[in-house]
Amino acid sequence: MEYKGKVVLAYSGGLDTSVAIKWLGDQGYDVVTLTADVGQTIDLEGVKEKALKVGAVNAYVMDLRQEFVETMVWPALKANALYQGKYPLNSALSRPLIAKYLAWVADMEGAVAVAHGCTGKGQDQVRIEVCTNALNPDLKVIAPVRDWHFSRDVEIEYAKENNIPVPVTLASPYSIDGNLWGRSIECGPLEDPWTEPPSDAFTMTVDPWEAPDEQEYIEVSFEKGVPFAINGKEMDGVTLIAELNKIAGGHGVGRIDMLEDRLVGFKSREVYECPATVVLLQAHQALESMTLTKDIIAAKAELSLKYAELTYIGYWFSPLKKAFDAFFDSIQEHVTGTVRVRLYKGASVVVGIKAEKSLYVETMATYSEGDAFDHEAAAGFIRIWGLPVKLWRQVHPEVEAKGPELKIVSGAK
Repeated sequence: MEYKGKVVLAYSGGLDTSVAIKWLGDQGYDVVTLTADVGQTIDLEGVKEKALKVGAVNAYVMDLRQEFVETMVWPALKANALYQGKYPLNSALSRPLIAKYLAWVADMEGAVAVAHGCTGKGQDQVRIEVCTNALNPDLKVIAPVRDWHFSRDVEIEYAKENNIPVPVTLASPYSIDGNLWGRSIECGPLEDPWTEPPSDAFTMTVDPWEAPDEQEYIEVSFEKGVPFAINGKEMDGVTLIAELNKIAGGHGVGRIDMLEDRLVGFKSREVYECPATVVLLQAHQALESMTLTKDIIAAKAELSLKYAELTYIGYWFSPLKKAFDAFFDSIQEHVTGTVRVRLYKGASVVVGIKAEKSLYVETMATYSEGDAFDHEAAAGFIRIWGLPVKLWRQVHPEVEAKGPELKIVSGAK
C-alpha cells in the first residue's frame, strides 16, 4: 500500500467519522483527528481516546466555544439569520469554524489533506470544503462517506466487523449534530414527514405537555445587539446561552420541524431543538422594532434572508458576507435594552420591551391626554400622499374603477 501522507479528519466520535479513520488508514493515510468543542454534549476526552484506539496517529480536542459564540453565533443573531425563515443555522454556523481549525492543524502537522464525515447528500460537505478552500486553496479535501457509498446499515455492520465502537444501533438510528446554538436530528422515523417526532428524539427540550403548568417570565438584556444578561445577571456568551437553553428547554420551547430545501437539490425533513436560539432571536427582533427605523427594518429583512442563505451554502468567508457583517454591525449601535419574555408549554412570547434609545414615543402614540400628535396636519398630509393616484384617475377617467358588488338584504324599496 502506497503511503500518501497525513490527513486531518474532522472527528465527532460518531458512526461516520469513526468508520472513516479505519477507511482512510486502509487508503494509505496517517489520520490525525480534530474534535472541536462547540458545546455539544459528548465526552470529549473519551472521543480523543476512541480516535487513538480506532487508529488515529494523533488526536486534537479544542475548546472553541467562546470563539464559536463571538465570531459565529453573535454575528448571526445580529443578522436575525434564519434559513427559509425557520432554520437558525446551528449546525451550519459551526462548519466555518471547524474548517478554520482543520486548515490550522493541517499546517501544524504538515498534512496533505483534510477529511470530513459528510455524505454526498448533505450540505455540510459543501460548507466544509468551500470554507477550507477559502482559507487554504492548496489543501486536498477527502470525503470518505461520500466515496464509499455505504448505507447506514452497512456502516454499522462494518463498524462491528472492525471492532469500532459507535453510539448508533439499528434500533436507535438518529443522526445527531449538536452545539450551544442547537441540536439537529435526522434519520430513522423522522424521514417520514407524516410521522410526529418521537419524544426520544429530543434531549434539550421537554415535551410541552409535560412542561410546568406555571408560566415563567425572564428578562434578556442586550448591548449593541448582543445579549449579556438574564434577569439582570451578567454572563459571558457561552454561559448565557447554556443557561437559557436550560430555562427555555425546561418549558418545551425551541422545537422546529420543517421541510428544508437542501443545497444539493432536494427537500429533507429536518428536526431541530434550539431553546436559547428561539428566545434570543425573538427578543432581539423585538428590541430592533423599538430602536431601528422603518426603512432599516425593511432593508434588513431582505438582507437577513440572503445572509442566512450565504451561511447555509458555505459562503461564510465570502466578500459579500463580510460586507453584510459591516452593515449589521453598524445598525446595532443603538440596539441596547431589555426584553421580557413569557415561557409556557412550548411557547415563548415577548411581553415587554424597553430601550435606552427607543423610537417609541408615548406622547406621539397615545390616544389619551398628553397626545402631542398634530392632528390638523393629517389632512394636508393625506392630500399630498394621495396626489399620485388622484392625478392618475383624472388623466385616465376612461378606465372603469369597479367597486364590490353589494347585495342589499333589507331597508331598500
